[in-house]
Amino acid sequence: MILPEATLGVLGGGQLGRMFTVAARTMGYKVIVLDPDPMSPAAALANEHLQKEYTDPEALTYLATHCAAVTTEFENVPVAALRTLEAQCLVRPGAKAVEYAQDRIREKTFIRDCGLGTAPFQPVHNAAELDAALKQVRLPAILKTAALGYDGKGQRTVTDAAQAHAAFAELGNKPCVLEERVDLQMELSVLLARSSEGEIAVYPPAENIHVNGILDTSIVPARTTSEIIERATSMARTLAEKLDYCGLLAVELFLTKDQQLLINEIAPRPHNSGHYTLDASLTDQFEQQVRMLCGLPPGDTRLLSPVVMINLLGDLWQGGDPAWDKLFQNPNAKLHLYGKHAARPGRKMGHFNVLAENVEAALDTAAQIRKALSTR
Repeated sequence: MILPEATLGVLGGGQLGRMFTVAARTMGYKVIVLDPDPMSPAAALANEHLQKEYTDPEALTYLATHCAAVTTEFENVPVAALRTLEAQCLVRPGAKAVEYAQDRIREKTFIRDCGLGTAPFQPVHNAAELDAALKQVRLPAILKTAALGYDGKGQRTVTDAAQAHAAFAELGNKPCVLEERVDLQMELSVLLARSSEGEIAVYPPAENIHVNGILDTSIVPARTTSEIIERATSMARTLAEKLDYCGLLAVELFLTKDQQLLINEIAPRPHNSGHYTLDASLTDQFEQQVRMLCGLPPGDTRLLSPVVMINLLGDLWQGGDPAWDKLFQNPNAKLHLYGKHAARPGRKMGHFNVLAENVEAALDTAAQIRKALSTR
């Protein structure tokens, strides 16, 4: 076990790194953040900020020699950097798991090879493969870049071959997956922790609502059956075990109208849909990330209260600062801002959680607060 007073490293200094840093320092650890951004939200709270590129040899050597263990806050950190660190110190999650999450073709193929469901898909590396894929995937479909797509970026809906080829060109003729657009009833996510000893602790799955490809609302408990919850949880556990994963893992799923559960993608890190745990769980996801990194047993994941999480995007700031006084008038609302200096449309600036006796009451209060925030 790595115990308090030790130094932990994190690759990435955005909001997830910031909340990891808060948890680690609260627990008594020191934190070094590697992030090239001089305005990194996590760096403002860390003990040290290495303002270098993720592949900088000197920065990686410094991390390896000064940190008892290193983690990452996002999956698109260069795998080469993780492998360099793995040769010198403890890294969780490891490069192998992160590499799967960086490439949709590799990720979806692995999920399917584990015997788990995905939406029908075909890999596309060139125009000829796109033509072949169009014969195997029913339209309408979604063409997604294999790498670097998030929050709805790098995706195009296509309804015919001409539109598909135009979309492939718009996406830079880069490797993609062509994926059938399934008839959705609900989107779910399962957040779990798996220790170095193989012990798994699972959080209650979240029901997620997206707007323009960006997570808008998470609802816990999810408004579905116990049988669906058990199946989703089992699928996430299977994936973590097949990966021999160590760390915090989020698994995003589609529930179709004919009650199929399909895995959409994985995130080898804390997840936006897990922010409800900051106020409504006995152990929040960032403390859990610290625990898994340090070889500690998983913390208790029980839900203390029904909760709704609402993302706050930069659009809310366009007419001036939001009316925070309206939010604070509600004693069951908890505000979390990320310390970002520039509010841009679509940029995640913070979130708030609303706790209530049931999700319907939490949703109603959250809607009132959302409306009030833009009333100045």
